[in-house]
Amino acid sequence: MNKPLITLLILFISVFTSSLFAQEFEVKGKIVDKIDKTPLESATVYVQTLKDSTLITYTISDKDGGFELAGRTKLKEVNLFVTFNGFKSYQQKLKIDKSVITMPTIEMELATDELDAVQITAIRAPITVKKDTLEFNADSFKARPDATVEDLIKKLPGVEVDSDGKIKVNGKEVNKILVNGKPFFGNDPNIATKNLTKEIVDKIQVTTTKSESEEFTGKKGTSEAQTINIELKEDQNKGFFGRATVSGGTDDRYAMSGIGNYFNDKQRVSVLAGRNNINTSGFSFDEIYDMMGNAGSVSWNGNGAFSINGQNFGGGQGIRTSTNAGASFVDEYENKTEILADYFYSGVDSENDSRVERENILPDGNFFTNSSSRFLSTNQNHRASAELQFEIDSTFKIIVAPNFQFTEGESFSSRNEESLDEDDTLLNRGNSQNSTDSERRNFTSDISIIKKFGSKGAYLRIGTNGNFINNTSENFLNTTNEIFGATPSSTSRDQLTDTESRQNNISTDIEYRIPVKEKLFIDLGYRFTNRRERNDRRVFDFDNTTNQYDDFNETLSSDLKVNFRTHLPSIGVNYETEKLYLGVTTGLLLSELKNEEFIQNTSVKSNFSDVNINSYMRYRIKQGMSVYFNYNTRTQAPQAQQLQPVANVSNPLNITVGNPNLNREFVHDVYANFNNYDFKSKSGFFFWLSAGLTNDKIVPLSVTDENRIRTTTYTNVDGIIRGSGGVSYSKTIKRDSTSLRFRVGLYSNYNKEFNFTNGVKFSTKRNAITPSVRMTYNYRELLEIEPRYSVSFSNTRYSLDNLNNETFQSHNVGLKTTTFWPKNIVFGNDLRYTYRTNVAPGFERSSLFWNMSLGVKILKEKGTIKLTAYDLLDQNINTRRTVTADYIQDSQSTVLQRYFMLGFTYKISKVGGNKNRFQTF
Repeated sequence: MNKPLITLLILFISVFTSSLFAQEFEVKGKIVDKIDKTPLESATVYVQTLKDSTLITYTISDKDGGFELAGRTKLKEVNLFVTFNGFKSYQQKLKIDKSVITMPTIEMELATDELDAVQITAIRAPITVKKDTLEFNADSFKARPDATVEDLIKKLPGVEVDSDGKIKVNGKEVNKILVNGKPFFGNDPNIATKNLTKEIVDKIQVTTTKSESEEFTGKKGTSEAQTINIELKEDQNKGFFGRATVSGGTDDRYAMSGIGNYFNDKQRVSVLAGRNNINTSGFSFDEIYDMMGNAGSVSWNGNGAFSINGQNFGGGQGIRTSTNAGASFVDEYENKTEILADYFYSGVDSENDSRVERENILPDGNFFTNSSSRFLSTNQNHRASAELQFEIDSTFKIIVAPNFQFTEGESFSSRNEESLDEDDTLLNRGNSQNSTDSERRNFTSDISIIKKFGSKGAYLRIGTNGNFINNTSENFLNTTNEIFGATPSSTSRDQLTDTESRQNNISTDIEYRIPVKEKLFIDLGYRFTNRRERNDRRVFDFDNTTNQYDDFNETLSSDLKVNFRTHLPSIGVNYETEKLYLGVTTGLLLSELKNEEFIQNTSVKSNFSDVNINSYMRYRIKQGMSVYFNYNTRTQAPQAQQLQPVANVSNPLNITVGNPNLNREFVHDVYANFNNYDFKSKSGFFFWLSAGLTNDKIVPLSVTDENRIRTTTYTNVDGIIRGSGGVSYSKTIKRDSTSLRFRVGLYSNYNKEFNFTNGVKFSTKRNAITPSVRMTYNYRELLEIEPRYSVSFSNTRYSLDNLNNETFQSHNVGLKTTTFWPKNIVFGNDLRYTYRTNVAPGFERSSLFWNMSLGVKILKEKGTIKLTAYDLLDQNINTRRTVTADYIQDSQSTVLQRYFMLGFTYKISKVGGNKNRFQTF
C-alpha cells in the first residue's frame, strides 16, 4: 500500500483510540401523560453539556413510553431534557455517577398556547417525530463555522452522503430537496446542499416523497423515496447571500463560477453562472475539496449526452469545456397563488479518444474486434420550466407545469476498426467518418385539477400530460470497408442522411376516491395514453456526376409512423392508518400497437389485453422500524428505431435493421425492504430485495457472416429474469464532540438473459456481489478522516459449450482526510486506489488517484485562497470492462490528468433586514 495511505491510517487509529477513554452511561425511564398516565410514544429524550449546551446523545421513547438513553462522556454532570409536542418540556441536572441510571416515571404536563410558544424559542429538541416526518434542529448538530448544508446533513442520524452527493436516509434514496417547502433550481438537489450554509438553517425535515396531489388531498405517498426540506431561520429569510470563485492552473486549466440568492420571506430569486475546462458542473463550492475537478456529480453515456445532477444536456466524454448560467424565481401571493420558474443554459465542447478490444461470442467459436475512435462535439442546451399553483379555496386546486427544452449540436467522429479470428488472422477492416448537425425541441405540459369533497378524504383528480418532441438532423457518412480471405473485396459509402422525427405523447387520467369508512377508501380510475411517432429518414448517395448528394437511396430510407394507444380502467382498495398503509389497484390494460412504413410499403397492427396490478404495503412496526412491499405490472412499447425495417449502415461492420413485427414488453416487478433505526444505539439496519420478470422482452437477433460482418435485428423472448438485493448496517459512536460513524454493506445482483447469434438461442447468467465498508471519524471539527473499501466479484456463465465462465474482480480503496487546524487553514487529501483483474493486455489494471488541496481563509474569513493538485501522481485512468450477453469488452478513453490550480473564492451575506449587518458563511 502507498506510504501516505499507511501514515494516514496509523494517524486515524491512534487518534480514535485516544478518544475512547470516556465513561459509558445508560439512562432508563418511562414517559407518560401526567393526567391519565397514558404512555407517550416518540417523545425526545436528550442530554447536553452544562457549559455550552453541546448535544451528547439522544433517543426516542417507544410505544410504551419507555426509553433507554446510551452515551459516552468524560463529564460528571449533564442536563437531561424531555420534549413532546403539546407538552411542557421537562429538564433536570443529571449526575453521571454510575453506568446505568434508572429514572422515576417522568410525567409530562400539557402546555398552554402561551407556554408552548415560549418553549419553542427556549428549548429545542435535537430531533422531533411528527407522524411520518423526522425533524432535526440544525443548531443541535455541531459543525465547523463554514459548513454547508451537505456537511450538516452528513451528521444527522441514519443519513449517508456518497462522493457523488447522493443522499440516503436509512437506506432510502433522497430524490427531492426543498428550501422552505419549495424547489431550489428545479430538481437539482446538489445546488441547494452544496451552496446553502449551515448557519442560515433552522431545521432539516425528512419525509416520504409525495406528489402535489398527495400533498393536497392527504393521501398516503406510495413512493419509498425521501424528501428533505431545508427550513431557513426567520431572521435569515430576508436578504442576499452569494459567492464567486475564479481559478487558473497549469495546462491552461481554469474555472469560474458564481451564485447569488435573494430571499424575502416567501419570495426567492437565485442566479448562477460558470465556465470551466476541468469537467465540473461549476457549482460544487465545498471549501475543502470542491471535488478538485473530479466530476462526481456529472454522468455520461455513450451517445454523447451528459447529465449534471440529474439535468440532461448535450455533451460528450473526454475533456470538456462547460459554460452554465441559470436563474430561478419562487413566490407566493396573498390569494394562495404560487409560482416557481427557472431557466438554465448549458454549453459544452468535448473531445475524446478511445480504444476498445472486444471478444465477440459465437456458437461455433469467437472472434475479436479492435477499434480506435476520436469524437468531437459542441452542444448548447436551453431549458425553461415553471409551475403555477392556484388554490381557489381549501378544497379546489389547479396546478399547471409547462417545460420547454431546446438543444442544438454539432459532432464529428472518426473510427478505425478491424476483426480477427482466434488465430489472429485479419478478417476485415473498416474506417469511417461521421459528421452530424442536430436540433431538438421538447415541450411538456402537465395540468392537474383537484377537488376535495367533505372532510372524510373524498376527492376527484383530473390530470393531463402532453409531451411534444421534434428532432431534426443532417448526417454525412463516409466509410471504407475491406474484406479479406478467399474472396477479397472493398466497398465505400459517401452518404447524406436527413432525419426528421416527431413524437407526440398525450395522456389523461381520472381518479375518484370514495371513503367507505374511516381509513378505508375505494379508488376508481381511468387512464388513456396515446403515443404517436413519425420517423422520416431520407438517405442520399453522393453523385460524382453532379457533385451533390442527390441520388436517393430507397433501400436505406424509411418513413415510419408508429401509434401506441392504451386504455386502463381500474379499481383500487386502500387502507391508510398511521402504522399501516395497504393498497391494491387492478385494471384491464387494453393496448394497440400500429406501425406503417410508407416507403417500404408495410403495415403491422397488434392488440393486447393485460391485467394491470399495482399493490403497496407499508407497516410501521415501531418508531424507526418499518417494512415495505410493492408489486406491480407494466408494459413497454418498442421504439421507432427498433421497428424501422431498413438497414442502418453508419457502422458497416455492424449493421442494424428494425423489426416491424415486435410486440410490447410485459414486466412484473417486486420490491421489498426492511428498515430499522435504533435511536438508543445510534445504529441503523436496512435490507432490500428487488426482482423482475419480463415476457416479450425485446432482444437483439444477430447473424455474423464468414467475413465477420454482423447484421442485427430484434425479436421478443420470454423469461428474462433480474434480481438484486442489499443489506447495510451503520452506527455512530460519539463522545462529546468526537464521533465515529461506520457503515458496512453488501450488494448483490443476478440477471438471466436470452440472446440469438447465427440462429442459436443461448442464455447468459450474470451475478455479482459487492461488500463494502466506510468510516468517518471527526475529532472536534479539527480533523476528519474517511477510509473506505469495496470489492466486487462478478461471474458470467454462458449456455454455449464453447465458452468458459467469465470472472472479474474490482477493488476500490479510498482515504479522505481534512484538517481545519491551525485556524483559517484547511488541508485536504483524497486518495483512491483501484485494481481490476482480467483486463486485456495493454490496459492499465491499477491506479492510485491522489487529489490534494490547501485553503487559507482571509479578509475576515470572507475570502479563501485555495491551491489544488489534481491527480498528483499522474495515474488517472479510464479503464472499463463490460460483459454483456454476446461480448466481453475492455475500453480506455481520454481522461483529465494532472494539473495544479490556484483559486480565490469570495463570499458575502447581508441578511436579517439590517442594512449594516454583514456576515460571512
